[in-house]
Amino acid sequence: MSAVQRIASLTLNPAIDQTVVAPGFSLDSVNRATSTQSDAGGKGINVASFLARFGHPVVGLGLLGEDNEAMFTQHFQRVGIEDAFTRIKGATRTNIKIIDPPTNRITDLNFPGAQTSAHDLEAVERALMMAAIDGLDWLILSGSLPLGLSDDSYLRFIKWARMTGCKTVVDTSGGPLKEAIAAKPDVIKPNVQELREYLLAPLASPEDVADAARTLVEDGISMVVVSMGHQGAVFCTKEGAYHALAEAPKIVTTVGAGDAMVAGVVHGHVEGKSLEEMSRTAIAFSIGALGEIGPRIPEPAQIAELETLVRLSPI
Repeated sequence: MSAVQRIASLTLNPAIDQTVVAPGFSLDSVNRATSTQSDAGGKGINVASFLARFGHPVVGLGLLGEDNEAMFTQHFQRVGIEDAFTRIKGATRTNIKIIDPPTNRITDLNFPGAQTSAHDLEAVERALMMAAIDGLDWLILSGSLPLGLSDDSYLRFIKWARMTGCKTVVDTSGGPLKEAIAAKPDVIKPNVQELREYLLAPLASPEDVADAARTLVEDGISMVVVSMGHQGAVFCTKEGAYHALAEAPKIVTTVGAGDAMVAGVVHGHVEGKSLEEMSRTAIAFSIGALGEIGPRIPEPAQIAELETLVRLSPI
C-alpha cells in the first residue's frame, strides 16, 4: 500500500434508506412486507462507509437534521467515519426502497430533503477547512442537492481543492453535474443516463460512451467512469479506456452499487493501481454491493474473489 492518504466525503442531501422487502409488489393494490431495514445513507455517506471498511481514514462532511441524527452518529462510530457534519434544524429525509425478490424489481421513492440555505453551505465549507488542517488528499462530492441550494453549490469545493492540491471526485446529476464538469474535477462518475442528459446524445453502446468519455478527458477531466447497469462500466483516462463487465453472483438490491464503484475507484487510486486493475476493483466493489441489503460491501477477501470475475476489453 502507498502512503496513507486522507479522504473527505461530502453529502449535502443525506437520507435514511428504508429498504422494504415486499414479494409480488404491485401498484394500486394492497402489498404485504416481509421485512424492513433502515440504514444511514446518502451517496457520500455510502462511499465513506465502503472506504472505511477497507481501512482508509475518512472524514464525513455535509448537512444532517438535528431531529433524527442519532442513526447517523451511531453509524459513523460503528464503521469508523470521522464525523464533521453540520447539524441543521429539522429532520433528515427518508428514502424508501421497495424490493420484490421474485422479479428483482426495485421501486424507489426519494424525498427532496430539508430546506437549506447559503448560510448552511458556508458552515460546511468551514468544517472542510477545519478537517483539512490535518491534511486532505481526496474530496468526494456525491449526490443531489437539498432544497435551497443552487446547482453551482459544488463549485466552491472543487475550486478550493484545486488550490490546495486535493483531488476531487464528483458523482451527481442534472444541473449540479453540468456545473461540476465545467469546473474540471479530477474524476467524474455519472451513470449512462446522466451522461446522455448532459450531452444530449443517445450513447447506445459502450463504444459511444467511451468516445464521449474521451472528449471529456481531452477537455481536462483526468478520469471519467460511466456506470451502465447490466452493461458494466466504461473507465477512461488519457492512458486508454476499458469496458468492464461482470455478472453479479447475487443481486438483492441496487442501493449503493454506484457509490461502491466510486469507492473502488478512489481505493484503486490510493493503492496506486493501474487503470486495468482499478477497473477490476471498482466493478468488484459494485457487484459486491448488489448482494447486500442496504449500503454494505463484502469483506476484502470476497472483493478480491469478485475481481477475478471481471472481464475487461480495451475500447
